[in-house]
Amino acid sequence: MARAFLIVMDSVGCGGAPDAADFGDAGANTLAHIAAECAAGRADIGRQGPLRMPHLDALGLGAAIKLASGQTAAGFSATPQGRWGAATEVSRGKDTPSGHWELAGVPVPWDWTYFPDTSPAFPPDLVELVCKLAGTKGILGNCHASGMPIIARHFAEHQRLGWPICYTSADSVFQIAAHEDSFGLDRLLKLCADLAPHLHAMKVGRVIARPFRGGVGDFYRTPNRHDFAMDPPAPTLLDWVANAGRATHAIGKIGDIFSMKGVGALHKGASDIALFDHLDALAGQAEAGSLTFANFVEFDSLYGHPRDVAGYARALEWFDARAGGFLARLRPGDLAIFTADHGNDPTWRGTEHTRERVPVLCAGAGTGSLGHCAFADVGASVAQHLGVASHGVGRSFL
Repeated sequence: MARAFLIVMDSVGCGGAPDAADFGDAGANTLAHIAAECAAGRADIGRQGPLRMPHLDALGLGAAIKLASGQTAAGFSATPQGRWGAATEVSRGKDTPSGHWELAGVPVPWDWTYFPDTSPAFPPDLVELVCKLAGTKGILGNCHASGMPIIARHFAEHQRLGWPICYTSADSVFQIAAHEDSFGLDRLLKLCADLAPHLHAMKVGRVIARPFRGGVGDFYRTPNRHDFAMDPPAPTLLDWVANAGRATHAIGKIGDIFSMKGVGALHKGASDIALFDHLDALAGQAEAGSLTFANFVEFDSLYGHPRDVAGYARALEWFDARAGGFLARLRPGDLAIFTADHGNDPTWRGTEHTRERVPVLCAGAGTGSLGHCAFADVGASVAQHLGVASHGVGRSFL
């Protein structure tokens, strides 16, 4: 019985979204711009020369970039041996839940709530609720920020006062950073869990616990991050497969993103390296007829938001090398789809996600162009491959 592997390279967009200008992102292109920087010798930290992704390029990555945006990515010239295309999102967001839910067949039917880029960013009644739940007299931050800089800015106050560091971004999100030792990991997770229903009712998509450890000059975020996300608005691909009596495996953030709906086995790890180890293992061990749904977050979290072009390039080349080994482990009849949920162009202004089309690369589905498709078509196609009913809005491209 056929198996399916849906692999999301978080933020690895390929430009060309028709509504990019509405988000201030006209011209953003994560992959093409990284490739251009590499070819120009401006990303030679820990790597050197043009961006090299031979395994995914052989599936059609370079062709997908050109289809999506009209741009030719430097160093991508393979004749595609897989099925390839570019997907366009319809949900009015460029965030993780919107992208993943829509890839799984369910676009977001509402407008998310975003906090203003002001200081303070949060309304007084929300701050009061956080203080009540945390048992503190105040919060720190209360603004738009990136995680590491705001922790550095408030580290000493956090240790002295014991107040949580609360911040947001251009996404629909409320993030709380706290020291695992002085504040307590269990206390942080409970605070986020207790706060989440209130924020979900406001249509804020996620409450994220961001624990860290260490001292003033050497603190680091731990792998105990947890996303408290809203439930998807309807059953998704994971539910369709699980309800058909098939096994489902979630690697990385997938369990958090889908609030464990339709998730059978959860595979977590401290890094993308550990997550890829899970993916490799499941290529050998996953049950016949099963779905494995994976998210690799570090492109986005470690390199996209900090605007680290060289780091992003290193991660892409590492991932491509691992992808080659994974593809060699697949069985006859398996389908593997590599895609993304949004962009995060590290050459772009600001520190936020960018509205882009995403590549869709299929191994085990023959060769040739898929053309332009919808995010939701990915879920419909996986369902068709597995022989389960699709209840979303997408249409299979297989």
